[in-house]
Amino acid sequence: MLPHDFTWIFVVCIVFAFLDAYGIGANDVANSFSTSVSSKSLTLGQACTIAIFTEFLGAFLMGSGTAETIKGKIISIKNFQGQPELLMLAMTCALIGSSTWVLFATRNGWPVSTTHSIVGAIMGVGIAAFGTNSVDWSYNGVAKIITSWFISPICAGLVASIIYLITKYGVLKHPNSFERGLIAIPIYFGFTAFINAFYIIYKGSPGLNLASASPAVIWGSTLGITAVVVLFCWFFIRPWLVRKLQKHEDLEWYHIFVIPFLSPRPMKQVFSEEDGKQEKSEKHEISEEEHEKSDGIFERIKAIVLHGVRKDVVNCEGERLQKIHDAAVRYDDNTEYMYSFLQVITASMASFAHGSNDVANAVGPLSTVYHVWSTATVDVSGKTAVPLWVLAMGGVAIDIGLVTYGYNIMRTLGNKITYHSPTRGFSMELGSSLTVLTASKIGLPVSTTHCITGATAAVGLCNGTASSLNWRLIAWCFLSWILTLPCAGLVSGILFSFAAYAPKLILSQ
Repeated sequence: MLPHDFTWIFVVCIVFAFLDAYGIGANDVANSFSTSVSSKSLTLGQACTIAIFTEFLGAFLMGSGTAETIKGKIISIKNFQGQPELLMLAMTCALIGSSTWVLFATRNGWPVSTTHSIVGAIMGVGIAAFGTNSVDWSYNGVAKIITSWFISPICAGLVASIIYLITKYGVLKHPNSFERGLIAIPIYFGFTAFINAFYIIYKGSPGLNLASASPAVIWGSTLGITAVVVLFCWFFIRPWLVRKLQKHEDLEWYHIFVIPFLSPRPMKQVFSEEDGKQEKSEKHEISEEEHEKSDGIFERIKAIVLHGVRKDVVNCEGERLQKIHDAAVRYDDNTEYMYSFLQVITASMASFAHGSNDVANAVGPLSTVYHVWSTATVDVSGKTAVPLWVLAMGGVAIDIGLVTYGYNIMRTLGNKITYHSPTRGFSMELGSSLTVLTASKIGLPVSTTHCITGATAAVGLCNGTASSLNWRLIAWCFLSWILTLPCAGLVSGILFSFAAYAPKLILSQ
């Protein structure tokens, strides 16, 4: 093989890497924002807008470490040294198998692990090509990844439940929960900022070489950022919350930045439920009139573009689900409202962590194919740098998948598992993102689906009763994870066998 041979394989690989990343966005990004949308801290449209930036930045800045694990530590690359073109074919078939399964699962509303999918797909082509010995079953390969599947939901659940129980008994159940919340919010903001800043600086962007800085610079920068966040929260966010929730002043979110200098404002007018229904009805009638007068083609285009962010993913109907929600204890609305701000931050952090970890599922195999195509050699170390354009393409595809099809899985992972509130969602997201970021730092491609599901179940159990969880749905989630590995492996293995071992036509001269 010479450099730039088998360009058609490289092109096909790009297409299916994009589709795999698209499926990741449609299936896995719900892990980050389903709790925020379900607790009504964010609308679906707002969640998608935030995720467009956080998912891309996480993938682009921190996605190279786990990409190296996906592309080089599952099967023995040495077996392909004599035939690098077969490695290109194997990784392309793996992406086809993975993307096919993920998109099929998303279509049916199954929250599967995209990490499971690509690992199973790569194992499938490895076994099809060279037998079971080609797979690295040791703890340095598959065993380490499989171990993380069991450890990650437990760790995420423990961290999330600890955070929620501290909040529950330290703030929510206190007679003056609002005042307690005002004290706790800056601490939580600081803790969240500390974790986020530390992992960004400690791991570092490949292009910025932040990780090469001295420990003093890393810790000094992290603590400095944390201090700024805490002070901003204390002198800006706390006064805004007091004036909005206790004094009922008519304030908007952007008044936070000028609240120390803002004179007292009139009280916000409170509308009754009937007034709200009437206003909604009037707006609907007006919008219908405007729709009739507007250009029909423009409206149809707009409807297609915004189709994915106009879905209702919050309201869950059914007597059984209502009983699950009724088993959860409700706390003071104003105190819960304060945690909406934190939940937006933790959801963004979880999304950033997801982009940094799960983009590897799509770009790891693609970067391997690109290296073989451009050099005609096999990198047996599995540590070839992932090109920035590959990370960028993966980030863009994840964003498109979320905006156009992410609502399907958000319905499943939202209020259908347990009741969500801002304090609960904040705890779930922070516990999950801390687990994923830690795994991303050490190059361990954990499943964000496992982490958020473990965190959700653990926080749900903190209600003190098992009836507050939808055990049927949780069991189905686990079943879908079990099916993912063999299904993706079977598709990719069979496809590779057809392509590599098919009869060849030899033309006589």
